[in-house]
Amino acid sequence: MAKSNPGKTFGGGRPPSQRPSKICARCGLPFSWRKKWERDWEQVKYCSERCRREEQA
Repeated sequence: MAKSNPGKTFGGGRPPSQRPSKICARCGLPFSWRKKWERDWEQVKYCSERCRREEQA
């Protein structure tokens, strides 16, 4: 039986097709919520480290 955690509000426990998504600020491609972004999903702007680096340059 799976444990439920009412404090989770983003993608955890959902199938990938139902997770929140955003559009990358640099390349314009859509990307989905990832576990590693759980604490700061609101601040995530880029789909990858590469896009983040190229936007900063």
